[in-house]
Amino acid sequence: MPRIEGSCPVAVEPTVAPAPPEPTVPAYDLARVQRRTLALLFSTQVVGGVGVAIGLAVGALLAADMAGVSLSGVAQSAAVVGSALLAVPVVRIMRQYGRRPGMLAAYAAAALGGLGVVAAAVLGSVPLLFAGLFLFGGGTTANMQARYAAVDLAPAARRGQHLSLVVWATTVGAVAGPNLAPLAGTALGGIRLGGRDVPTLAAPFAFSIVLFGAAALVLGLLLRPDPLLVARGRAGAPEPGDQRRLGMRAGLAAVAARPAARLGVAAMAVGHVVMVGVMAMTPVHILGAGHDAAHTLRIVGVVLSLHIAGMFAFALVTGWLTDRLGRRPVILGGVALLLAACAVAGTAGHHSGQLSIGLFLLGLGWSATMVAGSTLLSESVPEPVRPSAQGLSDLVMGLAGASAGAVSGLVVSWSGYPTLNLLAAVATVPLVALALRPVRERVYA
Repeated sequence: MPRIEGSCPVAVEPTVAPAPPEPTVPAYDLARVQRRTLALLFSTQVVGGVGVAIGLAVGALLAADMAGVSLSGVAQSAAVVGSALLAVPVVRIMRQYGRRPGMLAAYAAAALGGLGVVAAAVLGSVPLLFAGLFLFGGGTTANMQARYAAVDLAPAARRGQHLSLVVWATTVGAVAGPNLAPLAGTALGGIRLGGRDVPTLAAPFAFSIVLFGAAALVLGLLLRPDPLLVARGRAGAPEPGDQRRLGMRAGLAAVAARPAARLGVAAMAVGHVVMVGVMAMTPVHILGAGHDAAHTLRIVGVVLSLHIAGMFAFALVTGWLTDRLGRRPVILGGVALLLAACAVAGTAGHHSGQLSIGLFLLGLGWSATMVAGSTLLSESVPEPVRPSAQGLSDLVMGLAGASAGAVSGLVVSWSGYPTLNLLAAVATVPLVALALRPVRERVYA
């Protein structure tokens, strides 16, 4: 640079380039990211749902074969409790690293559980069987957490629809899984493991392992960017050290401080209690009609198929109503359906047609409380503590359902199926009181 005569030298401070901003997803790309996220969650929900259903379809039969009929009911309870308790470490992983690692951990636990079930069947170990079924519940944990991943980036006006889309995808697994179990048992049964034949009833769990691995592979490779991390970036992420203070205790405090969040958790828990309690004992009630085994299985198949259709097939309608009418009205509508279901099923006697209608209404009521309750909870707590609150809701819901399943057998043995339905109806009273209580709600982005 040429020097100007007579000028004084001036000291110039060296300029420092500003640090580049943290990478974020531009606002105009959020819709595209959400569409991609929904497509991935939908596909993995189908695959993972088949994996869960194909194993649980034969879990009780395998337990009865290995441990006796008296312990066969523990098979489903072990998987339900496992799903609830595994939500705690899974949510901790999600809170620190995002949805993708948490769901991968859940599917890994489920695959390990499937392997444990197969090994237990080969070795004849009953304790290993129930331990495997406990871990197998991780498949349900992953499926349940997927509905929350669907609303991380959803527009406020369509949260119910986006969440219900992932719930609806479960229909495929719930329907296809039990029907694929005989095929898997025939195709894989008899293969040798450690020099011993794999029993036919354990073979479907080997198929579940493959499906869980496929779902995890798709999520691990393609769920990028992570929807929870993107949502956290938009809301302003907390300091890394603060993440340790945002666990289940913080989630409980956030839910307890917000009436709308309490209603969301209560709607899911009460809906699950009524659904599991009545559904679990319906096959036993049908068995008491005195039909031969083949006719009994046909009736049970029809009744439970209609029940599953009510739970999942109309989830998209429930999601649309949740966004159009509001969360509270749909929750109250779900309670009305649950009460109608208890009235219809409880007075059906052994009339299979009336039982089918009752169980169909039971599934619809559960769908309404699940979709509307999940949506309400997700938008009623601030983003930093949202994963912990969501994990808490699944923990409460799972344990409540498992307790209802265990108590329902005692109620039916002591007083009968109509009394069970009456008590299930009474269980909805606290939920109605919460839903009718007028409060000012704050909705978080």
